[in-house]
Amino acid sequence: MKISVYSIEKCASTSIKQLNSEFIKMCSKFAKVEEITLFNASIAQAQSKGANAAKSTYSLIYEPYLKGYTIALDEKGEEITSMQFSTLFENSADIRFFIGGAYGFEEQFLHRTKRVISLSRLTYAHKIAKVILLEQIYRGLCIKNNHPYHKE
Repeated sequence: MKISVYSIEKCASTSIKQLNSEFIKMCSKFAKVEEITLFNASIAQAQSKGANAAKSTYSLIYEPYLKGYTIALDEKGEEITSMQFSTLFENSADIRFFIGGAYGFEEQFLHRTKRVISLSRLTYAHKIAKVILLEQIYRGLCIKNNHPYHKE
């Protein structure tokens, strides 16, 4: 199984990168997990123009990666439990999570993904959302594989 986590963000601090790497390493006994961080001049320029331009650019940047079982993280998405989250890994051998940019997602983009979920009704900085997502991926893989990390 391959799980990819896409985010639009500037570079995270060393401590955040270490946390991400730790969860990715822990996941490696169950699946290949990778993080893909996208940020370039066109994103920075679009963000300076406002929400609509930024969201449109995010959609264009993410477009080539909309393959496999796609899941967008959005504050308006479905709230699920860790047990429900673990069932996401039953759907495909290629699972791709998308974390929106500073302005979130266009509605059209959300409709193009297979699923839209929320980590919380709270809004997190992208680097924090990614750490939480990676921990939940590890937890979900543990649940799926009957590993004792997740205790009910």
